[in-house]
Amino acid sequence: MSIDNIGIHLGPLYLRFYGIIIVTGALVGGYLSAHEAKRLNLNPSFVWDLLTWLLLGGIIGARLYHVITPSPSMMPAGTPNPYFEDPVKIIQIWKGGLGIPGGLLGGALTLWLYTKIMKQSFPGWADVIMPAVLLGQAIGRWGNFVNQELYGFPTNLPWAIYISPEHRTEEYLEYSNFHPLFLYESILNTLGCILLLWISRKYKNNLIPGDITFGYFVIYPSIRFLLEFIRVDSSKIGAINANQTLMAIVALLSVIALIYRKRTARQNTV
Repeated sequence: MSIDNIGIHLGPLYLRFYGIIIVTGALVGGYLSAHEAKRLNLNPSFVWDLLTWLLLGGIIGARLYHVITPSPSMMPAGTPNPYFEDPVKIIQIWKGGLGIPGGLLGGALTLWLYTKIMKQSFPGWADVIMPAVLLGQAIGRWGNFVNQELYGFPTNLPWAIYISPEHRTEEYLEYSNFHPLFLYESILNTLGCILLLWISRKYKNNLIPGDITFGYFVIYPSIRFLLEFIRVDSSKIGAINANQTLMAIVALLSVIALIYRKRTARQNTV
């Protein structure tokens, strides 16, 4: 066995740290979801039966989103999409490039189909899973550290991280230390997970199935929206920050949906 900067060699088998971290996040998230299912008197085995499909659907969705909206460093203005020029790159996930918005959509579609086939409650199981999604994302973000891809503007703060020249964007080649944006998101995602778990216990008698899920779509998009202000190499559609704009819309719609659901529930009890 030998170890290098990006993976582990086990004879002819090569395990990349990026993939190991992503799978670790999924497994830890699975354990948390199974624990939540048991707490709610649901079958924990459902989580493990679902996990492989959920991971597959999420990765496919995340990859497709990244392929459609590559970062400016990969596709400078006026240049063709590198994935369309060389489609083989689309399957090279180990090199990084997973868009969380696409992962959420792919995972949601997978969960909806699976619960429909198994005749289970989609909003009920979504509430079980969403805190674990935040935890899995918190762990998965360390894959960005390995690949040196999710960092912020240059900084001299004590916790700044070194980014090697080949991973820097053109306008920041003369800088070496940057905000560890992956770390900021990892910490905030963990806190978001804890918040959702606390809400699910503190207000369990007042929650409507789907409330925790909408809570996720308020918390995570808000985190991403704020962090995009200091992110280097944000995905753009024209001059618009694609991720930040999408996250703002999702968070706002989720807040409106929660308010509407609560008002409707009160009216129905009067």
